[in-house]
Amino acid sequence: MADQAPTIAPNASAIPAALVNVCFVLAVINIVYFPIAYLSHWWIYDPQGLGIPTDFVNVWAAGRLAIEGHPAQAWDWDIQRQVELALLRQEFPGYFAWHYPPPFLFVAALLGHFPYSVAFIGWVSASFVPYLVMMRAIVGRSFGLLLAIAFPMVFNNTLVGQNGFLTAALIGGTLYLIPVRPMLAGICLGLLSYKPQYGLLFPLVLIAASQWTVFFAAGVTAVAMAFVSWLAFGTESWQAFFHWMPMFSQAFLTEGKATWWKLQSLFSLVRYLGGTEALAWSFQWVLTASVAVVLVLMWRSRIPYSLKASALAIGTLLTTPYLFMYDMMVLAVPVAFLVRIGLRSGFRPYELPALGCAVALFLTFTFTGEPVGLGIILIVAALVLCRAGPWWRREPATPAMAAASA
Repeated sequence: MADQAPTIAPNASAIPAALVNVCFVLAVINIVYFPIAYLSHWWIYDPQGLGIPTDFVNVWAAGRLAIEGHPAQAWDWDIQRQVELALLRQEFPGYFAWHYPPPFLFVAALLGHFPYSVAFIGWVSASFVPYLVMMRAIVGRSFGLLLAIAFPMVFNNTLVGQNGFLTAALIGGTLYLIPVRPMLAGICLGLLSYKPQYGLLFPLVLIAASQWTVFFAAGVTAVAMAFVSWLAFGTESWQAFFHWMPMFSQAFLTEGKATWWKLQSLFSLVRYLGGTEALAWSFQWVLTASVAVVLVLMWRSRIPYSLKASALAIGTLLTTPYLFMYDMMVLAVPVAFLVRIGLRSGFRPYELPALGCAVALFLTFTFTGEPVGLGIILIVAALVLCRAGPWWRREPATPAMAAASA
């Protein structure tokens, strides 16, 4: 059965020393680096006092445009860039374009009221809090806090001021709350509509699992957010969003303006290796359809909920062609569920070495820029499938399976 393979650390109260040590080292690096980098002018501002061009600048610039009464101009690449240049006071290649739906302008407008460095650090810190809470809840003990801080993508996400913490917190919060607080789970999922590319699989899975409270709560929340943003920012903001989205898709998924190595999807890997756009889309759609079928079957099976939740979190990453490395903060969610299972029923001999390989690949990207994200996702996916066992047979739950459930 799913959890009858030999395990290590069978004592539920024992945390493997290797896991603790690796997490401790990574956590110290993440905690110590950024204060030093800020004071040394390696982060946010350079030694000349000029703003370092990075992703967060588009959030602050969009917020300023919204505050000044021109929210629709946030999606105009040229206007947005002029605001960014005025802030940073130095030229940079390309664009840091704003492409989020209008509800996310509420966050940008709030941050735009503060000086740039205060907004940058405040955003990273504030979004880190729900991420910490989510990881602690999933793991089920205080070690979850150390695991959250140690996760390798914390470094990348903090470095550029991206929203990976919030995305991971909402996806992880949704999955953690579905069995116990379905209404709150739906609200978390509805708030995730600022990243619509991650909402493709959730409706399918929720319908398959008859999670109607979550389904409708998410829909109501998303519609309410859209309505309130329409009242606040006007019809023009929604018109601008839909007008600029095809251009954004053309630039990043057809022309490769962001460079293919920065994206971590199967689509981008095919393009990085020289494949055509048509070939890349073919691979991506086959993968998306396959993941959707597997998830529907898994969520209708009797495997432990922790594995269902892990698989869905992984699926959100596999099914989008637009996947930057900072979005792989979401991978902390299935890792947390796997650690939860391991701490309760023991880790299998290959699990910690496999996670170690995933960490090594994360570091490979950080230091070399190689597009290894898909490999990392597949490692974690393989661990989940190995834990799930022959889920397609829909065998009845056993005590061993129950011991691994969340």
